[in-house]
Amino acid sequence: MPAARAQQQAPAAPPAAAPQAAEIRIGLIYRPAPAPSSYDAQAAPEDEGLAGAKLAIQDNTTTGRFVRQSYALDAVALGTAAPGEPTPQSPVEAARGLAAKGLRFIVLALPADEVLAVADALKGSGVTLFNAAAPDDRLRGTDCRADVFHVAPSRAMQTDALAQFLAFMRWRKLFLITGPQDGDKLWAEAMKRSAKKFGLQVSAERPWTFGPLARARGDTPTRAEALVFTRGLDYDVAVVADEAGDFGDYVPFHTVDPRPVVGTQGLVPTTWHPTLEVWGAAQAQNRFRRLAGRLMRPLDYQVWAAVRAVGEAAFQKRTVDPAALAAAIADPAFSLPGYKGVALSFRPWDHQLRQPLLLVQPQALVAVAPEQGYLHQRTPLDTLGIDLPETQCKLTKS
Repeated sequence: MPAARAQQQAPAAPPAAAPQAAEIRIGLIYRPAPAPSSYDAQAAPEDEGLAGAKLAIQDNTTTGRFVRQSYALDAVALGTAAPGEPTPQSPVEAARGLAAKGLRFIVLALPADEVLAVADALKGSGVTLFNAAAPDDRLRGTDCRADVFHVAPSRAMQTDALAQFLAFMRWRKLFLITGPQDGDKLWAEAMKRSAKKFGLQVSAERPWTFGPLARARGDTPTRAEALVFTRGLDYDVAVVADEAGDFGDYVPFHTVDPRPVVGTQGLVPTTWHPTLEVWGAAQAQNRFRRLAGRLMRPLDYQVWAAVRAVGEAAFQKRTVDPAALAAAIADPAFSLPGYKGVALSFRPWDHQLRQPLLLVQPQALVAVAPEQGYLHQRTPLDTLGIDLPETQCKLTKS
């Protein structure tokens, strides 16, 4: 009896603790846009890209809680540092610092040369990188790296999207105006390739030599020269290659003959625009505005997509193992919902994200590429950019 009484009075065992959610930390390396020295209506916000990462972390956490996954962001703003911490001197140092903390996914909002420097410095470390900003075709070609995935569209994708629209409209004669910057010349070369691919003709080509008129305040004595620049040419549409934004916005309504302007200004190919409202994009636009207090920009979307790719792979595979997630992202069967009407995925031959591109003017969405009627044996999305038979990329794992 005493033994039975003791057994009845024994305290109940405490309930088992709930299992902790597995955490995935994702890094972001970016440079805050410098504040303009004077009023600039088009100035990039200081948190461009960073705000997109924050929204993606929220979205990943929302879906991840169903499979006990949590997410955190480690953002490094080059040129700035938290109190008491040294300022990162280079993207490579910043990336090595994040890798040393155990991060295995890092998003880079950096130019091409710095993307390559980081990729080569972290080779063999097990870190997967996402290029969210650099459009250079060489990163998907001769300078491709197996551990780098490209969310930013290549220049070839941008110009193919534009060329498809021009061919659809039967505006076949192009007047190509190329700026003096290296990026302008690369964009112009990509446009020539796209024109040939889609049966367009570059009937005239001129370099821009009038300076940054789009940034000038008020009228300038060179205005008449700019008008003469377009006289006597036979073309359907003017195509501007001005990635720096120095002159492209000046060209519309300053040509001698009334012609539409497309390219890096005018009608522009891009990944995101505030006027995109279909396919659930309006909800994403609203959530971003509540978070950041401003409209989402293309770089915000591209960083968002990179961070979401990690979260979507983890949700689909029910794992947080970095190697398994990298393999899942590279799998042709991987799909990322991206508010574009179709699932997005990475091309296995160069790790470029397949995605529709928006053709927009400042206040309206005009078209979405690929245009109807452009078919492909895999997906119409592969009509944009460098296809498998053309690629110079040879992916090799470190």
